Amino acid sequence: MANVMLLTFLSILVIIISQTTLIVLAHEPSPLQDFCVADFKNPARVNGFACLDQKQVTADNFLFRGLNIAGNTSNPLGVFVNRPTVLEIPGLNTLGISTVRVDYAPQGLVPPHRHPRATEILTVLEGTILAGFITSDNGPENRLISKVLHKGDAFVFPFGLVHFQQNVGEENAITIAFLSGQNPGVIPIANSVFGSDPPINSDVLAKAFKIDKSIVNKLRAPYK
Repeated sequence: MANVMLLTFLSILVIIISQTTLIVLAHEPSPLQDFCVADFKNPARVNGFACLDQKQVTADNFLFRGLNIAGNTSNPLGVFVNRPTVLEIPGLNTLGISTVRVDYAPQGLVPPHRHPRATEILTVLEGTILAGFITSDNGPENRLISKVLHKGDAFVFPFGLVHFQQNVGEENAITIAFLSGQNPGVIPIANSVFGSDPPINSDVLAKAFKIDKSIVNKLRAPYK
């Protein structure tokens, strides 16, 4: 009887482990070759791009220049985002990583947004940055976790959570970040909700935000 119970327990354990492994692998499988440089001319579309013939691969497929160049922050948000993904660095294809440099004027803001396909780690190169993210409903619900960062500090934004950065110093600031996806995607919260095409029904937004429809129209105006 004891042997039967032990075998049953081990069988259940094997099933749990195998299912957990499948879930992990389904997200970002390990590369099956040294690299898979994106072949943008190949019409085949998988979860990423088809591989360029390795005989045609050159060092330039893995190169991006310009992250040392300051961007123009003369815009309403006061930031410039330089975000090379697999589209700019074909060699990133299947490797599950990308980078981004952000330049900030004083009070410059990267507004609340999320990356649907990546975790992010942010490092401050210059200046003083307020960085934060909002937790999901996995208790405690909608908790703000934030920190003022200084030169050399790093801060992690967990996978898919809404987060933001703002220069709270008196001088320009620079950050660089690394994301766990070759094309992590960006969903700006305000742009998505109030600037969708076609627009979300005003009744939906009024009830969701507990505001009057007239306010919904005002919030939509900048995105038209």
